[in-house]
Amino acid sequence: MKRFTSALAGAALAAAVSAPVLAASGETVKTIQDRDSLLCTGHNGSYLGFAEVDDKGKWTGFDIEFCKALATAILGSPDKLQIIPVSWAQRFPALQSGDIDVIIKVTGWTMGRDTELGLQFARPYFIGPTNILTRAELGATSAADLEGGVFCINAGTSIERIVADYMGAKGISYEALNFEKAEELRSALYAGRCDALAGFGPFLAATRFNAPNPDDFVILDEVLALEPEGIAARQGDDNFIDVINWMVSALLMAEEHGITQANVDEMRANPPSSSIGRLLGATPGIGDRLGLSNDWAYNMIKAVGNYGEIYDRTVGEGSPYKLPRGLNNLWSKGGLHYTLVLD
Repeated sequence: MKRFTSALAGAALAAAVSAPVLAASGETVKTIQDRDSLLCTGHNGSYLGFAEVDDKGKWTGFDIEFCKALATAILGSPDKLQIIPVSWAQRFPALQSGDIDVIIKVTGWTMGRDTELGLQFARPYFIGPTNILTRAELGATSAADLEGGVFCINAGTSIERIVADYMGAKGISYEALNFEKAEELRSALYAGRCDALAGFGPFLAATRFNAPNPDDFVILDEVLALEPEGIAARQGDDNFIDVINWMVSALLMAEEHGITQANVDEMRANPPSSSIGRLLGATPGIGDRLGLSNDWAYNMIKAVGNYGEIYDRTVGEGSPYKLPRGLNNLWSKGGLHYTLVLD
């Protein structure tokens, strides 16, 4: 996650490396089942599209929906979920101490985190793109159309390097206008001091949403760089990682086969194929392998829908942010997501 500063990263790394905690195989799922609740990461409630909380304490967002999906898969209900607000720096120590069971908090899968923090990552559930937000009046459809333009850039971040490398490789000249604070950067964009802003796709979607007139801005489909966002658990609990991997795959498989929150009962009653029958628990086996009920995927889809439904209502076209699906689409629709083989 690009907001995670080097100082905070170093502190979290030191805290976690000093006393890494490894989970015994199968321990986490059993702990969650015995407790009858899942402890999942939250935020301060202001990470738009991913973790928001209203004045009544209701949590919504892309990450929150995956927390609900995991709670439903293991415990049968999205209500058996406790959201634990933690900062970016606290997420790793909180996992190691047992204050949370899992990190679902747009966490980039990096080698350092994978090998030095005692973490184990499941497959990416979100592909974090670096995109370009630009003024609609310019009519740009690619970075090349912004030749000679002014880019607002957050100083001291990886975005500086990404933009420089990308534009340099394509021979596109631009002028950088650097800002230390994100608030100053957004204000400069809104005031017309720059033509474009490069950044993490969801951050750009929130920036557009908060503009005085959101229709004045568009996010280009072009991707400058990618960061795989993974779900993290304590190292050593292979069974829990299996559960998470198959949870993500089941949500994608449901979308791929047109299984929705609205028609999942019909699909279960009359499965169109043997694999769908297994997915929805009409044919036993999918739960026995993971230590879950055989209808765990059915319960999950009934509660939160498929991957596409989650994306659409939290960050996509059905949300205020309207973040293009892009590489977070299914492989058959030009994206990078694919299902595992359910045999």
